[in-house]
Amino acid sequence: MTESADLVLVGARVHTLDPGKPLATSLAIRDGRILAVGDRAEVTELCGATTEIIDGDGLVVVPGLVDAHCHPLWGARAMRDADLTGLPDLAAACAVLADVAARTTDEWICAHGLQREWFADAPQGSILAEVVGNRPIFVSFRDGHGALASPEALRRAGISGPRTFGDASQVVCDDNGRPTGELREPSAMEAVRTHIPPLSAQRRLSLYRAQLDRMARLGLTGAHVMDDAPGDLDDLMTLESDADLAVRLVIAIWLQPEMDDAQIADAFSRAGRAGRRWSSGAVKFFLDGVIDQGTAWLNSPDTQGEGRLANWPDLDRYREVVRRAIAHGLGCATHAIGDRAIREALSAYAQAGSASAHRPCRIEHVELCDPRDLGQFAREGVIASLQPIHIAAVANDPDHAWRDRLDRTRAQFGWPHADLLRAGATVALGSDWPVAVQDPRVGMAWARQHWAPGTAGPGYRDHQAISAHEALIGYTQSAARAVGDHVRGVIAPGMCADLTVFGADPLMSSADEVPEIPVVMTIVDGCATYRASHV
Repeated sequence: MTESADLVLVGARVHTLDPGKPLATSLAIRDGRILAVGDRAEVTELCGATTEIIDGDGLVVVPGLVDAHCHPLWGARAMRDADLTGLPDLAAACAVLADVAARTTDEWICAHGLQREWFADAPQGSILAEVVGNRPIFVSFRDGHGALASPEALRRAGISGPRTFGDASQVVCDDNGRPTGELREPSAMEAVRTHIPPLSAQRRLSLYRAQLDRMARLGLTGAHVMDDAPGDLDDLMTLESDADLAVRLVIAIWLQPEMDDAQIADAFSRAGRAGRRWSSGAVKFFLDGVIDQGTAWLNSPDTQGEGRLANWPDLDRYREVVRRAIAHGLGCATHAIGDRAIREALSAYAQAGSASAHRPCRIEHVELCDPRDLGQFAREGVIASLQPIHIAAVANDPDHAWRDRLDRTRAQFGWPHADLLRAGATVALGSDWPVAVQDPRVGMAWARQHWAPGTAGPGYRDHQAISAHEALIGYTQSAARAVGDHVRGVIAPGMCADLTVFGADPLMSSADEVPEIPVVMTIVDGCATYRASHV
């Protein structure tokens, strides 16, 4: 006799993304796997005395949504005292920081979300001192590629002038060699951040758990975490010793240019760790920075003469480590925003034989791609990992620094979603949270129209918008392929029961309507990690 199902959902609209059976009305789950997909009669036969039966009338089920690029642990730490994202200007940000200073007793203040556009001139850390006095304060910019530190924070970090780093990082100094407080790229940021007293384990884990719960409420069943910090994997083990994670995580271990062979080997070892709902199996490279602060690596200099440097100064060393990682059975993810960085990452993967690698190799952001390089993604089996909501800043501001630093021709090559798909590439979609809004419904809306939901447009390069079905695949099936996951991304018997349940159909709704569709349930391993009160 067939064992009964643990959970049955009947009378819904089920988008399976299975070409053999794209639509169904009901499904059954047992032991965290899909037991059956079909009509009501087929599925109710599997009900037993202990089966939970959910009436799916009016509900829409899709494979579990996955954010293919985000930073939930770093983000939770970065905005531990204040989240400045979404504020209108510098005055509003300073008001929030002043309130934090008035109500907290911790000596250091840490926040996230400054916008470079808020500063008429070069950012100055003295502005922070005017707000919080002599307390050290460290505030990262929204893009995650820079920070502003107060004079006291710099003093405690021992920074009194320029620094030389093993990558393209920079302590910005004035004409007299005095640090302004602006820190560009990871190594410069870490030069201050390492002097910030660590959070207690209790507070740190509480921040992580709260963030993962927020992600589940957005309908996310999984996320690809594109960084790691010392202790992150141990913290995930500790979290799982208490309760299952609300969201399945795949962590890429961060490799830095200054690492020696022993440190690389240690990173590879950490990439082999896993828990019940988290794993690694991949490493992460930063090959460049961002266009709007001149640290992206471009085929030719930008309008201010910048964009000429790679974050890995020794390109041969980058290629060597890529080869070693692939030989070790690891996937490689390379942050490459500029057209030169994308080309070199594709070349390094090709030389290393990524097309036959055990785990997929991928390029993160693919923000400014030379059209001549688009076909290489499919030829080498390289995943293109894009974050559609990054278009927002450029679409909403024709004078944005991103456009200003690029000539008219190159400024038309950004975010080539449709061109990549036409060239046969697998395109995984994500948010880059906390750099951008994490809600996958908003991400799908931007992918579908390249302008803000609820506005008339026009957007930026709206001919690169993709269909509702392609956007859903980017957050489900393609996200699974990006990490070599063969048991998720499709609703079919035997597949893992990671599901997102909506109150309306994202494929039948306009892009403007999608962000307002309610998330009714989020299911991971057949268990609800979020459930609306009426279900």
